[in-house]
Amino acid sequence: MKRYDVIIVGAGIAGLYAAMHLPESMKVLVVCKDIPWECNTFYAQGGIVTALNEADIPHHIEDTLAAGAYHNVREAVEILSRESLELREDLLRRGMPFDRSETGELLYTKEAAHSASRILHAGGDATGRYMHYFMMTRNPHLLQRNTLVYDLLIENGRCYGVRAMVNYRPTTLYADHVLIASGGIGSLYAYNTNSRTVSADIHGICVEKGITLADMEFMQFHPTVFVKTPFARKLLLTEALRGEGAYIVDEDGKRFLFDYDPRGELASRDIVSRAIFDYKRKTGKEVYLDFSMFEEEWFHRRFPNITKTFEAIGYHLPKDRVPISPAFHYANGGIVCDTYGRIPGMKGLYVAGEAARTGVHGANRLASNSLLEAAIYARRAVEAILGSPIHDGPVPRFEKDYDTQLHKEHDKSYKHQLRQIMWKDVGIIRTEAGLHEAKNFIYDTKNREIGRLLELRLNTAAAIVEAALARKEPLGSHYIESEES
Repeated sequence: MKRYDVIIVGAGIAGLYAAMHLPESMKVLVVCKDIPWECNTFYAQGGIVTALNEADIPHHIEDTLAAGAYHNVREAVEILSRESLELREDLLRRGMPFDRSETGELLYTKEAAHSASRILHAGGDATGRYMHYFMMTRNPHLLQRNTLVYDLLIENGRCYGVRAMVNYRPTTLYADHVLIASGGIGSLYAYNTNSRTVSADIHGICVEKGITLADMEFMQFHPTVFVKTPFARKLLLTEALRGEGAYIVDEDGKRFLFDYDPRGELASRDIVSRAIFDYKRKTGKEVYLDFSMFEEEWFHRRFPNITKTFEAIGYHLPKDRVPISPAFHYANGGIVCDTYGRIPGMKGLYVAGEAARTGVHGANRLASNSLLEAAIYARRAVEAILGSPIHDGPVPRFEKDYDTQLHKEHDKSYKHQLRQIMWKDVGIIRTEAGLHEAKNFIYDTKNREIGRLLELRLNTAAAIVEAALARKEPLGSHYIESEES
């Protein structure tokens, strides 16, 4: 019987930062579905927020609450901001190479809805990639790839481990503690900026086990994404571009965002996404991100990743403007937990990162708070794990296996239909009729001959739709139109 002290499901920033804080003396297993860098952390461009100093903490708190439409859990936001100073020092002490000026000062940038430049970045626009590599090289524990978790071993309010496909073979892995750090739900949407591995499986298991999900109606759409590519993961154009001064224009060069909000390009993500969506729908015009105000050498140095990526598909930045559309980006809601990542009513099970609903983000995440939340709350989950009594009672045998047929014949077609329906009916602008249409599709599909993974996706999609139907008024990233409008 394979038994560990801790199993961490996910090898993004939440999983790896937790692993870095668990002593080497413990038997820890970090698992990821595919290769470790196929995760959302790797694709994070903008940066990581930290309060600049003690005096900036109240301002960072207020910016986070305002972006979240005051639907946030205030205590969770205060912890986030207060502990960000300590996190910054920890990362610097361990050698994280944030970008610095020629004189060695840390460089900070500003993004939408922030009242100050407080976002650290690395590699220009490759912060997630740099942080991921940095944490991978400092993880003292075993990291196992090709491990797809398709069940949690739960009995009488305690989690005893996971059931997973390890290199395509069903395997039972036991642990005293399981930390879910599996990310969000991006693959449910036709247009998304997420890693292909982020597909809402674990949320679906939670629905099945009666573990509470909350704020699932608050799905965040990033306003500036290049979607004209055949791949599911679309190309994100970081908010830092607008923070540095890029414009959003229509095909005639008009900066139309000021018709929607006096902050223009620097309004919060939900407002900018809705404005672009609405403007395209009303005018039929193409919308672009315009970088022509930037000096070329500076742009290539500040945004090397974006420069190379778009050069490969024929764009010359900053000279050329790029057509954009909003796309699904981040799940503000998730698995309910306390401020130490503990899941209520469940012993031995914790959650951190985008999979969690800590209450930090409320109805809409403030730009670049995601890497910060993942790291802070992962470390707090480790505190809870290390502070809990060792479980030395008997471990039930979970021999009865489920139908481990993860995929069935028509799953691919249903999955494609689901992604189109989620985009159309449970996307940026919703209606009650559209939500009911999505709900009917989900329930019809659940009654078909489907594989385990599609069933889990449908569970999560149903939770999003139910939450959206329950909230009758628009709030933050949940925008529901009345049928008459």
